Amino acid sequence: MATRRHPTARQVRLGAELRKLRDAAGLKATEAATLLGVNSTQMSQIEAGVAGVSEERVRRLAANYACPDSQLIDALVAMATDRTRGWWEEFRGVLPAAYLDLSELDHHATYRHDVAVIHVPGLFQTEAYAHALFSYMNPEFPAAELTHRVSHRMKRKAIIEGSNPIPYETVIHEAALRIKVAGRAASQAQLARILELSEEDHVTVRVIPFGLDDFAGAGSTMVYLGGAVPHLDTVVRDAPHSTTFIDSQAQLEHFRELFRRVKGASLIPEQSRDLIHRMAKEM
Repeated sequence: MATRRHPTARQVRLGAELRKLRDAAGLKATEAATLLGVNSTQMSQIEAGVAGVSEERVRRLAANYACPDSQLIDALVAMATDRTRGWWEEFRGVLPAAYLDLSELDHHATYRHDVAVIHVPGLFQTEAYAHALFSYMNPEFPAAELTHRVSHRMKRKAIIEGSNPIPYETVIHEAALRIKVAGRAASQAQLARILELSEEDHVTVRVIPFGLDDFAGAGSTMVYLGGAVPHLDTVVRDAPHSTTFIDSQAQLEHFRELFRRVKGASLIPEQSRDLIHRMAKEM
C-alpha cells in the first residue's frame, strides 16, 4: 500500500469521511482493519488520507459499516478512484499547498456560493484588481511570486468561464464594490466585468447596499462549495495567513443558513445590476 507525503485536502477528506462512517458504526480502527484485511497502521493511514484506497475496499468498508446511503458511497468511490491532474499541478512546489487544494475543490464542485464583504470575489477579479490586492497584502512578494499568485487566481475562474461552468451565486457588499483597490480606471473595469458575468445564465449576483438596516454580517465572508452529495459540501474561510476547510455537518448547516440569511437581506439581481451600473458611472 503506497503512502503519500503530502495528501491533498480532497484525499484527507475521503479518509475523514471513512472514519466518520466507522465511528457511526461503533467500530474501533483495529476492528475495521481486520474486516479489510490490513493492519492497524494501514487503517490509520487510509483514514488520514496518507494511503489510497480502492473502490472495492471503500464498498467493503461501507457494507461492514452498514451505511445505507448509496449516493454517498458512490461519491466516496469517485473520490477514491479519481486520478485528475488538473491545471493547478503547474503550481505545485511554487505556491502553498492550499492554493492547489482550493483549485481541486473548485474543479469537483457542483455549485459555488460566495459571500464577499471587503473584496470582490476572486472568481470575478480582473488581473489588475488581483495584482493590486496581492501587492498590497504583502509588499515584500518577489515579482515572480506575485505573478504566480495572480496567474493562479485567473485560472481558477475556469469553473464559471470555461466550457462546462457550474452554477455560481454570490452576495457582495457594496463596500467591496466601492473600495478602489486598483484605482479609478481599474475599478470601473472591475465593475464592468462583474456586470458582464452577471448576464450569464449560470451566474447570479446580489448586492447588499450600505443603507440596509440590521445587517451585522461583516464576518460572513466565505466560499461554499457544493459536493457530489450535500454531505460532502465544503466551506472555505480565509485568514491573513491560512485557509480553513470546514466539513462538519453542524458547521455546514450553520453556513447554509448564514448564506440564506445574507442572501435574503440582499437586493434582487436586477436591482443589484442597477446599483452596480450607478456605481460605475459615479467613479
